[in-house]
Amino acid sequence: MARRAGKLSIFPLLIFGAYAAWFWFSNQETVPITGRSQVVSMDTKQEMALGIQSYRELLSQERILPDSHPSVQQVRAIGRRIAAAAADIDPGFEWEFNVIESSQANAFALPGGKVAVYTGILPIAENEDGLAVIMGHEISHALARHGAERMAMQKLTSLGVMATGVAVSDMDRGQQQMIMGALGVGAQYGLLLPFSRDHESEADYMGLVLLAEACFDPQEAPALWRRMDSHGGAAPPQWQSTHPSSKTRVRQFEQWMPEALALRQEACGF
Repeated sequence: MARRAGKLSIFPLLIFGAYAAWFWFSNQETVPITGRSQVVSMDTKQEMALGIQSYRELLSQERILPDSHPSVQQVRAIGRRIAAAAADIDPGFEWEFNVIESSQANAFALPGGKVAVYTGILPIAENEDGLAVIMGHEISHALARHGAERMAMQKLTSLGVMATGVAVSDMDRGQQQMIMGALGVGAQYGLLLPFSRDHESEADYMGLVLLAEACFDPQEAPALWRRMDSHGGAAPPQWQSTHPSSKTRVRQFEQWMPEALALRQEACGF
């Protein structure tokens, strides 16, 4: 008997929907500082262990500046101040700060408090306040558990795509390709990229709060991102990017600035 074309099976989608609802509501956590609800299914200790392992592997492949280097001393001094400001929300990280000799204009922080700054970003930072903006942002990614949240979202997205693939398996090949293609584009531009941009903005805000409470100058944040904009060259439209545009970040920092200045005044007296 010939298979009927165009038949959509609802059952796999119902199964996925039930699982997604259970997964979503049973793995709720709260992001510190912002209070946003997030979905994280990984245990904190497991996440920290993975972060430490990844950090060791990355450092083994790079040229690390010695402890006596002035840039290392500056990065560690800034890192300790921001970590102290985050003490109330720290899940037990063992902070470590290193500087990697590289032309990359980059920095990162992994779960467990493992932070690295590339020398290529130091000229853009220009001063300790600019470097504090960069490090506060990266440290906030780790404190907010953004990596674990992305893994949970990617898991749900992959399962949703699989369920849809099963649901359309009785359709003719052309219909399947059209639906799966549309789903892939929709997931990428309607879910995953906006999700990533939201994480970047959240880390910007959290980092601004932390650096202000650590007595750095929050007014350096928009100045830094103006320098980043000049340094970065051509960039894709924001909707195609994992990060907000530099102009968006400058605007957001300026909106948050009164709060940040008030926090610094309260914490530092100036």
